[in-house]
Amino acid sequence: MQTFLVGGAIRDALLARPGGDRDWLVVGSTPEEMVALHYIPVGRDFPVFLHPDTHEEYALARTERKSAPGYRGFVIHASPDVTLEQDLARRDLTINAIALAAAQADAASLATFAALRPETLVDPFHGQRDLQDKVLRHVTDAFREDPVRILRVARFAARFSDFTIAPETMALMREMVSAGEVDALVPERVWQELARGLMERMPSRMFTVLRECGALAVLLPEVERLWGIPQPAAHHPEIDTGVHLMMVLDMSAQLGAPLPVRFACLAHDLGKGTTAIDVLPRHIGHEQRSAKLLRAVCDRWRVPVELRELADVVAREHGNIHRSGELNEAAVVRLLERCDAFRKPGRFDQVLLACECDARGRSGLEQQPYPQRNRLNHALAAALGVPTDVFAREAQAAGATGPKIGEAIARARIAAVGKALAAAD
Repeated sequence: MQTFLVGGAIRDALLARPGGDRDWLVVGSTPEEMVALHYIPVGRDFPVFLHPDTHEEYALARTERKSAPGYRGFVIHASPDVTLEQDLARRDLTINAIALAAAQADAASLATFAALRPETLVDPFHGQRDLQDKVLRHVTDAFREDPVRILRVARFAARFSDFTIAPETMALMREMVSAGEVDALVPERVWQELARGLMERMPSRMFTVLRECGALAVLLPEVERLWGIPQPAAHHPEIDTGVHLMMVLDMSAQLGAPLPVRFACLAHDLGKGTTAIDVLPRHIGHEQRSAKLLRAVCDRWRVPVELRELADVVAREHGNIHRSGELNEAAVVRLLERCDAFRKPGRFDQVLLACECDARGRSGLEQQPYPQRNRLNHALAAALGVPTDVFAREAQAAGATGPKIGEAIARARIAAVGKALAAAD
């Protein structure tokens, strides 16, 4: 029985980047032996165990292949006769197929791995060379056994934005897409990779890579068709809607936006891809079309409800929020009501952040201020300061019921917002 540290921990240490969880690989053992050593079995599809003390994951060395064409799973072979090199050969990229014996890993902290001699690392597929050359390269032809790896390559391209994709890897990805491999992906796995890619340092790169290999047209045709669609140059100096979308996504990363905001940025302009040609470059009514297309995307990839709801508000209202400086206090209160800001003020600030990303995700406008965000948050604070329970009691005491009470509260909020905006202006 031999134990090795594998994968991302070594890769990140060699790149002098902060590391995450450590993954361990066990060669020459069996599930029965691991249990006898008090490791806790947790793997449902293949043998993975938690260390009895550290609770880090230890996986038995394995090989795997697709169960069948149009597969929904793998045939896993995990046994004592699977070698370290065989296990590394099934991994996605060479930079993730490097191992270090546990004894050496225990003797050095992750921070010092980069200083270790190359010969201390098990690197049969030259991952260290690809790290130095900044290349994302598949390990072996086993890459084609799992088409989700196309998404993983795109995600790593978004993380390591200065890396290139090896030509042979891009060619293999295109071949897999053409063969229909991407069509069989399980929604949960697609969403997991999309969500992680959105949170990388340059999320636009994930989508440009998927577009280059043809996978974007299969997975997100609503996004794919935005390229080549013009917008008015007065508002969008970059003109192309697809280019604009990529700039918005990268602005969301630059501003440190959370995942719900980044997903809302991805979906905010989907309706522009369905604008009639004779109307271009204007996009009248694209907000409602975006909201409708968003629902289809969320159903397809089973996007969590809180992300759906935020993205829906942004899709429907981003134009009104951009123009909110022109609205009077009554119109501002109606906007806040449509955004459900009184019940969910925290989410409303995320809506405003997504709108700021949209406004600043344009050529030459990246540094422009977005006063709408502060103005609307200020208006919301004033409206929330209205003691609605007091107004409700007073209205009831005066004989008002039902809608009349709501009207009284609305008038009070409008007055409070008007006063706050006048003071701010």
